[in-house]
Amino acid sequence: MGGSRKKLLALGLALLMGGALPGLLKAAPDTIVMDKLGDLYGPVTFDHNFHMMITGSCATCHHHTLGEAPEDERCLRCHTGGSPAETVACKDCHPQDRFSSAYLEKLEQDPYLYHTDRPGLLGALHQQCLGCHQQFGVAYGCTDCHERTEKGDAFYRSGDYAPQGGSDDKH
Repeated sequence: MGGSRKKLLALGLALLMGGALPGLLKAAPDTIVMDKLGDLYGPVTFDHNFHMMITGSCATCHHHTLGEAPEDERCLRCHTGGSPAETVACKDCHPQDRFSSAYLEKLEQDPYLYHTDRPGLLGALHQQCLGCHQQFGVAYGCTDCHERTEKGDAFYRSGDYAPQGGSDDKH
């Protein structure tokens, strides 16, 4: 093996062993389906490829995961960059249920484990998505992304379940 090939192989192994590429080794999904409220709303399909294309930077959405300094100036007070995270999935940093007994117990055992201001998964997604959608003037109303199911209409008394105007019944 030639000297330059050995150097290239050594560099590649050093990067891999040093953790410089952990999130990039796994292929990013083309789409992500979010269905946490599947009984009241249809699933939201997030077109990951489209959003990667229009933002031009993974760090726009995946803050604190790529080892780069965050783009949000409020975060720069403490976070100036560092090592890439082991994962870039939102759900791995933002808990799905911030008030579950398991999550609260984790916080109690190590109060420095998480930010006290770290939003839960739904809050983080809404902050990230709505802010960008408003900034670029694209749809950001609730039902633009979340199509209500029949059970959701019944729960919220809308659609076919909306109260009809006026009633002759005297109760």
